Amino acid sequence: MADAAATVERLCATVADYPVPGVVFKDLTPVFADGEALKQVVDAIITAFAGSFDAVAGVEARGFLLAAAVAYASGTGVITIRKAGKLPREVFAQSYALEYGEATLELHQHDVLTGTRVLILDDVLATGGTLGAAAGLLERAGAVVAGIGVVLEIDALPGRANLSGREIHSLLHV
Repeated sequence: MADAAATVERLCATVADYPVPGVVFKDLTPVFADGEALKQVVDAIITAFAGSFDAVAGVEARGFLLAAAVAYASGTGVITIRKAGKLPREVFAQSYALEYGEATLELHQHDVLTGTRVLILDDVLATGGTLGAAAGLLERAGAVVAGIGVVLEIDALPGRANLSGREIHSLLHV
């Protein structure tokens, strides 16, 4: 796991003033583009949550990359949590505050069987709004949130505090 954190730290790009002035964006796409780095990240996530989940949910968009890779490697299914207006069937919707605005996530109402243990994955934990909304959607659908996994956690922001009571695993804290 220490290898995965070191790899993420080495490959992660930092972009100042994106998407708005004052925000420092941590871009993990170079990590995902490197085959060995992606394998290290996926293996570390699976190790952290081994045996505790039946399916993996990815939050649009970088969370999709992680969720698909972890689901494949662990032999489980993958669930997509999308931005508003992207899903064609009946949805649960949840709005939330971002570090730099507001957004809404949606989940098909019938994509998760009641009682399914779902691991939620995304690239970064910042304020906790996105992951909190994702957890709320899954619980409304009848799932049990098995945990939340992220590649990178920004310690200066209140994400962990805003997700109090949930099991959270981050590969790297910045």
